[in-house]
Amino acid sequence: MRRVTFRGPRLPRTRRGQRRLVQAVMAGCVLALLPSTWMYAVAGDRLRTAADVPRTDVAVVFGAGLWDGEPSPYLAHRLDAAAQLYREGRVEVVLVTGDNSRKDYDEPDAMRGYLTRHGVPDGRIVSDYAGFDTWDSCVRAKKIFGVDEAVLISQGFHIRRAVALCEAAGVASYGVGVDAVHDATWYYGGAREILAAGKAALDAVFRPDPRFLGPREPGVERALATAEGPLP
Repeated sequence: MRRVTFRGPRLPRTRRGQRRLVQAVMAGCVLALLPSTWMYAVAGDRLRTAADVPRTDVAVVFGAGLWDGEPSPYLAHRLDAAAQLYREGRVEVVLVTGDNSRKDYDEPDAMRGYLTRHGVPDGRIVSDYAGFDTWDSCVRAKKIFGVDEAVLISQGFHIRRAVALCEAAGVASYGVGVDAVHDATWYYGGAREILAAGKAALDAVFRPDPRFLGPREPGVERALATAEGPLP
């Protein structure tokens, strides 16, 4: 039988071919980095710390996973920052947005419970149960909950994407990136953002509807109304 040998792609032998290969690789790298460049440009002057973020009616906290039904350490850090902003009078209402796609997994209710245990009144917390990804959360904040301006709270590796997407969805945003231990999760999140930036750019350009939109909800408006007087 004739032996079949499989060979990998051959590099070009001529200088012209090698030059074109290098140019193609460089062009690919530039294209791959364009979405990240866009995010940095949009979010560059919108990032703040919990100490200097402007007073804004609404803070939005994005889900980041549960451990045995409770917020993961990464999510807890986000919620701690939101509770701090509320206690300092920098925000009036906290919109918690996360995944509740199945009965045994409920990020928003776990986030609500954590916030109430850390001093945020239940009446000042609004839950978005269909925040399946960052784009969905931003669009729903605008279209479903009527949020025009917000402080966004997430880890540093995610906050630029959150700001860029919420700005694209029509929510004027400031981003607060909370501290995080540089563990395996942090490195994974940072690497994931390189790929997520491409999807974010496509979402900003084509503006797809969220997985679930639904009717307008007055939760934020009602919570802000209670902020003008005593809580019920």
